[in-house]
Amino acid sequence: MTDCVLCQTVGGNLLWQNDLLRVIDACDPAYPAFTRVIWKAHAAEMTDLAEEDQQTLMRFVLLVEKTQRALLQPDKINLAAFGNIVPHLHWHIIARWRDDAHFPQPVWAERPEASPAAKLAQENRRKKTSAQIDSYHQALIAALERVAP
Repeated sequence: MTDCVLCQTVGGNLLWQNDLLRVIDACDPAYPAFTRVIWKAHAAEMTDLAEEDQQTLMRFVLLVEKTQRALLQPDKINLAAFGNIVPHLHWHIIARWRDDAHFPQPVWAERPEASPAAKLAQENRRKKTSAQIDSYHQALIAALERVAP
């Protein structure tokens, strides 16, 4: 589709890809481990894919989640596939902590006003996660290579 941003661009910092999908770092400064799995062929919904492709896509989404949990040890993982603004099939995998800027709300919600102590905790969380990002990316790429079809 010619006007689809995910058909025209990678959609972030490319970490890994094969013929079917790509995994990118979403480059969100507030959420350094925000990762997306993007189906390469233009499709809007999971049910647009053949069952085998649905299973392949979810296998990779869950592998990203598993890697985030193992390396980053978040309090929660958020998985989302909206497509309201970008109607190209992609999944958001977001590591969340109780001390992040939006918790327990979605990362897209309005950021609540935080106390100075909460702001300090949020900045410390962001710095800690940022310091782990290279190790996370390396482990994720290795895991993706192991399961790639």
